[in-house]
Amino acid sequence: AFIDAVHYAPHRLIDVQDWDCDFLACSAYKFFGPHIGILYGKRQLLENTTPYKLRPAPNDLPGRWMTGTQNHEGIMGAMAAVDYLADLSPNAADRREALCQSMAAIEIYENELMAHLLEALPMLTGYTFYGITDADRLSERVPTLSFNHSRLGPRELARALDGKGIFAWHGNYYAQPVTEALGLEPEGAVRIGLLHYNTLEEVDRLVAALRHLS
Repeated sequence: AFIDAVHYAPHRLIDVQDWDCDFLACSAYKFFGPHIGILYGKRQLLENTTPYKLRPAPNDLPGRWMTGTQNHEGIMGAMAAVDYLADLSPNAADRREALCQSMAAIEIYENELMAHLLEALPMLTGYTFYGITDADRLSERVPTLSFNHSRLGPRELARALDGKGIFAWHGNYYAQPVTEALGLEPEGAVRIGLLHYNTLEEVDRLVAALRHLS
């Protein structure tokens, strides 16, 4: 199995051994690091699969999967991002336990933020919200919400939120097959993401801004 965990990584604990996946890909910029891609693969598959590589690249791991000189500063930045998450649980016995504790706490807190936001959605008129909006199913989603407005286009809506000090992204978020299937192209939708450093007060600010624009 191949898992695309790019949007999952900042919100939940990744455990490739527990999932028994063959490959997993994500990007450190999603969990507060630099723009660098990360690929996990089972050793046997990485050793026996023929990569498209530079001819002088070595045939042993990890060099056979590199396309040239490694991004050393990016790798160090990715490690620093992992250390940041681990440092949220300073009393853990080791880094792995710290990551488990940190991500568990992040999940609980972010679910509180998302439940607070979902509770307010019925009060907002003129919007179409995509994805799971049932607060009883928070374990099936991460705290990201995509939506559109009946009057304002995605770009216009994102700019209006920006004017109120709320950062939102409009477009297809590199998930064009999904936005095509939802009939949202070419403009896409607006996306709001909540993280562990956000607050309930900021969620209330967002809801107030959306209500004002409705």
